[in-house]
Amino acid sequence: MFFKKKEAEEPAEPKYGGLKLNYKRTFLIGFAFFGILLLWQVYDSWCPTFLTDIFANRMYGMTSAELKASDPDKILNVQWLVGIIMACDNLAALILLPIFGTISDKTKSPLGKRMPFILVGTCVSAIAFPFIPLFFHYNNIVGMIIMMAVVLLFMMMYRNPAVALMPDITPKPLRAKANGIINIMGYIGGAFATVLGIFLKLSDYINVTDRADKMWIIELPFIIASVLMVISAVVLVLTIKENKIEEEMKDEMARGEELAAIAEPVTDDGPMPRANRVMLLGILSAEFLWFMSDNAIGTYIGNYVIYYLNSVSSATMILTIIGGVASVAGFATAGMIAEKYGRKTTVCAGLGITFFALVVMIFVGPTRKVTGANGEFSFPAILFLVWILKGYGMALVHNCSFPMVVELCSSKKIGRFTGFYYASSMSAQTITPILLGYLFMQFSAWRALPIYACVLTAMSFMVFTILVKNIKASKVRNATGLEAIGDDD
Repeated sequence: MFFKKKEAEEPAEPKYGGLKLNYKRTFLIGFAFFGILLLWQVYDSWCPTFLTDIFANRMYGMTSAELKASDPDKILNVQWLVGIIMACDNLAALILLPIFGTISDKTKSPLGKRMPFILVGTCVSAIAFPFIPLFFHYNNIVGMIIMMAVVLLFMMMYRNPAVALMPDITPKPLRAKANGIINIMGYIGGAFATVLGIFLKLSDYINVTDRADKMWIIELPFIIASVLMVISAVVLVLTIKENKIEEEMKDEMARGEELAAIAEPVTDDGPMPRANRVMLLGILSAEFLWFMSDNAIGTYIGNYVIYYLNSVSSATMILTIIGGVASVAGFATAGMIAEKYGRKTTVCAGLGITFFALVVMIFVGPTRKVTGANGEFSFPAILFLVWILKGYGMALVHNCSFPMVVELCSSKKIGRFTGFYYASSMSAQTITPILLGYLFMQFSAWRALPIYACVLTAMSFMVFTILVKNIKASKVRNATGLEAIGDDD
């Protein structure tokens, strides 16, 4: 009589407000992002160096290796052209991403509203991709650039719907956890491409004069990437029945809307509430700046290693693997940090860690010890630490930022808001290669790369801190720790 009976106790709020993440399905959806990062990693690792070499040949009548040996500063003079080409495709994507997102929102088909775009985009990109190194090998710059444009165009058709597929069938409170799983799958795809770069060294092709029998070095990564992309798309289509899942998830999606961590409720009709609009603009503005920084590193790190550090190209791939492992750790722990401190604090922490890593990079230069048959210098080991910190920091940023954007829209506008998210990132990727290439030419210093990235990361931190509120859902806790790779029970 002096104790309450257990049956009389008030039941606790169910975890996630009664919502439950389907881990198996989320991993399968991750195959879409697997294909995206696989292609992107090969594209970003090889194409800037292809362009550097082909422009060196057109402008100075020698390969980039010969130009580096005779007049290293002239390598910097072609980087602005490299930047323009790398940016032109992104400019088209900036326009097309929101368009594909909006069209896919309104699409109805037996396969669903996203799958038709994923299938067409994957097939065309996979066919065109191996022609990029083929045209480069035969010094056909027009054919190479056309193939790059085709790949980027159809990847944009694929990318927006593929990324929108996760929030389509995942309630809002669970999207940070699901996004961690999706990104882990994506980084596995990137790791495939990186391993290829370790064994198929681009520098073994670039640094020799007789390339007739070495075409396989640059062709194999593109062929393998295309095959794996097609396999990932087939797995996705065969296992994710989009229309059926959306119908089954109606009640959970409605419950997720009630538990969303937003300033004002969202509706399908009417203007966006001012508080939500300020949040959206703040996130997208900060995202623009951190992608300016991150894409600058991604675009030019291969050339930075080959032409500034004078190291073997496989070192770039090792950096990518180390950064990828650190990113997976970041995606696995971002939810724990967000639960305790909020998504805003998590993003700010990631930007702070990244900034510190880039400051260290400023003071890293070529080593003195010369090794290797081609005269490469030994690689500065401290850059491995830089990439661990940068990979972990940016994982915290990316894991929370995309769910914050799609949190601000209804389920009928996910494709459009995904388009906003990627339009911001792609506009940054349009501007940053050209701007940084111009700075290389003006200052004739490769050290402009980490300085440029540092400044932009600091600016993104300030914008995000000022304009974005740290809203935490009170009815439901966020994902924690390694729950993102748990089971379905």
